[in-house]
Amino acid sequence: MRNPLSKTVIDIQPSGIRKFFDIVSEMKDAISLGVGEPDFDTPWHIREEGIYSLEKGRTIYTSNAGLKDLKIEICNYLQRRFQLEYNYNKEVIVTVGGSEAIDIALRAMLEPGDEVLIPQPCYVSYHPCTLLAGGIPVVIELKGENEFKLTKEQLLEAITDKTKVLILAFPNNPTGAIMDYNDLKSIVNVIIEKDIIVISDEIYSELTYGSKHISIASFPGMRERTIVINGFSKSYAMTGWRLGYAVGPEIIIEQMIKIHQFAIMCAPSNSQYAGVEALKNGDPDVEMMRDAYDQRRRFLIHALRGMGLECFEPYGAFYVFPCIKSLGMTSEEFATQLLKEEKVAVVPGTAFGDCGEGYLRISYAYSIDNLKIALERIEKFVEKCRK
Repeated sequence: MRNPLSKTVIDIQPSGIRKFFDIVSEMKDAISLGVGEPDFDTPWHIREEGIYSLEKGRTIYTSNAGLKDLKIEICNYLQRRFQLEYNYNKEVIVTVGGSEAIDIALRAMLEPGDEVLIPQPCYVSYHPCTLLAGGIPVVIELKGENEFKLTKEQLLEAITDKTKVLILAFPNNPTGAIMDYNDLKSIVNVIIEKDIIVISDEIYSELTYGSKHISIASFPGMRERTIVINGFSKSYAMTGWRLGYAVGPEIIIEQMIKIHQFAIMCAPSNSQYAGVEALKNGDPDVEMMRDAYDQRRRFLIHALRGMGLECFEPYGAFYVFPCIKSLGMTSEEFATQLLKEEKVAVVPGTAFGDCGEGYLRISYAYSIDNLKIALERIEKFVEKCRK
């Protein structure tokens, strides 16, 4: 019998995040700080809209690109929050989470051999999705001394005549790094001059602390070359609803809809109705959750630094990325031993790229009570490592 499997798929490694999640799910009294999932319930008024849609029998397919009302609210939201203007009828697609939007954006744009610039550490799907679309991932290693921001010099060094796409993901998972106006401005001219298309993953755009998120699509000359990815999972605690979206130039969105049409058909209809309610009336919920995350963020940073672990201050998302190089262990060793000895799950930095070696991703999308217990166990483990 011939080999039924694709070599490309075989060569892709499973997610390093799920490995630790699967172990901790079967371990009694373990605390997981590994999964980026809000511990808040979806706000009641959003859940009620989803329930109401079911009660009304709104369970049929929507249009491939999504409900008209939802697309209109997405455009209203982006204009209100980030001064981005899009045509709901031609420049918006509703997807099954932000991850599908990333996948179909790459598939819509890449020819075999096109290079995709991927600043790392980063979300785990960018590299495999590039491979599955026939592209060549080109890693740019972000540096702790630059607060894990992409610099103009790093970008120029990575560009070749085969470069087509740059994936920009700020606020960043796993580091919590952001790029402010000046940071983005420094790379915009390079992107335009080199005729690069940007996929800007802004799923954590509402979770910034101390400053307002700025989209690279808002810069002159960037709207026409940027696909903005966003969704409902992080901002509205709607991970299981699987609802995301992409906005961008009609010429690209049209082809993304075609792929979505054949592979998915449409996002879940009840999730879309709930999404309309989230965007219309969910701003106070987002503010409440952001304030809670900010409190946890400051608590976690203070505690980690108190243990003697170097930890730059993240201003976005809900992760910290402490450095453990002083302990003489690899990220994998630290995470594995911590889980085994103290029953606390964190994610080794290498799950997000080789340049994550020496770091850990710790999520603070958990209650203060759980964070306190986990930090006591981590401190105990760190002290043992230093003896």
